[in-house]
Amino acid sequence: MPTLSGVHHIALTVTDVDRSVPWYERVLGFSVVGTQDEDALGVRKVFLRGPGDGFALTLIQHPFAAGSSFDEKRPGLDHLSFSVPDEGCLTEWTDRLDEHGVMYSPITEEHSAPGTSVIALRDPDGIQLVLWAEKP
Repeated sequence: MPTLSGVHHIALTVTDVDRSVPWYERVLGFSVVGTQDEDALGVRKVFLRGPGDGFALTLIQHPFAAGSSFDEKRPGLDHLSFSVPDEGCLTEWTDRLDEHGVMYSPITEEHSAPGTSVIALRDPDGIQLVLWAEKP
């Protein structure tokens, strides 16, 4: 069987890249590494690189996505989880999220994975993001 060596990037559909990009930069520390302006179909893309290991994320704005809202109960993405080093880092994240006025869940044990702690939050389009720490 051929090998899969990792995840290259995740692409999320957003309603407004001009609103979402600054949020991902300010709140989560991503940096823009490229853009693709409107193509013939009116699609806009912004390519981001995350802090740390440099997780790659693409935010895509389709012209027909405006007015739609994210729903993890529909087929497609349920949530996107980011690993953090430990539970102490989750506490640092709560401070950062508070600083930026982002609502989030309290640090809790992830019931489906004993030995882990998580924080859940949502981006400007309501896409659920999870910060995930393994307990020592």
